[in-house]
Amino acid sequence: MSNSKYLHLAVIFKASNLNYGEGVGNILTLKKVTTEGKNYSYISRQALRFDIVRMLDELYGYKPADVNKDAGVIQFAENSTIREFPEIDFFGYMKTKDGNKIRKAVVRLTDAVSLEPFNNELEFGTNKGLADRIPNNTGNDIFQAEIHRSYYCYTVTCNLEEIGTDPVYKITIDNTEKAERIKRLLNVIKLLNRDIRGKRENLSPLFVIGGLYDVGNPFFYNRVKLSFTKDKILLNEKLINSTLAIKTLEKTVGEQSMLGYIDGEFSNIGDISVSDKLSIEEFFGNLDEKIDNFYMDKK
Repeated sequence: MSNSKYLHLAVIFKASNLNYGEGVGNILTLKKVTTEGKNYSYISRQALRFDIVRMLDELYGYKPADVNKDAGVIQFAENSTIREFPEIDFFGYMKTKDGNKIRKAVVRLTDAVSLEPFNNELEFGTNKGLADRIPNNTGNDIFQAEIHRSYYCYTVTCNLEEIGTDPVYKITIDNTEKAERIKRLLNVIKLLNRDIRGKRENLSPLFVIGGLYDVGNPFFYNRVKLSFTKDKILLNEKLINSTLAIKTLEKTVGEQSMLGYIDGEFSNIGDISVSDKLSIEEFFGNLDEKIDNFYMDKK
């Protein structure tokens, strides 16, 4: 039986206007996906990855890996290895110069999809503030942008056994460094933000469920939904509890899970069948301890 451990988290945050696609005329259009007969806005996993890498640099000095176009396409440079660059330790690489070198992503992100339908709302804007500075100017530029303020959910899955190892370059880093990298990644997820169109959006969790598991399935992917009453915001506890009841190798998902939340946001946290219901800070603190214990046992 495998002793591998997998990290899996599902995160809910609330934000607005996070990821624009290709515009139509003077209209900025949000990235959207259709499911269950409705349109939902989303922020792509590539955009999430960009902000995670940015904050790893800002908080911990983990510089983005070197890239070049020597092989005719933009790709990571030959000297970019997981030893120096945690970015490609987390998210992998493909190098095609002098033969294909591939290291799969160890940290897998999903798109952050809105939990509320997009209702075709538009912002009407102009550059009047600048146009008025021009003497005798009689017009200004008009633009429109789709807007959507919503709760969003995304998931993170990671094989802890594969962090810090690269068979292509025959690199294995120390277990202490492996644990440090994962804990710093988790801290970035806890503090995540995004700069877009002159504003900074808070992508830090309002709700997070997950833990360390004996199977690498993203259990809570597409399993987190919300409903709204006059004065309450409710998690779909039946969907989550049914997921928690699934048995993996020896334990249920629920036995391996913790839950973290911001108090006052969701009204039915108590209906979720998880014994460890923690603050966001306690959730990530407990997860750090589990990460340390996992790598300590590997020494």
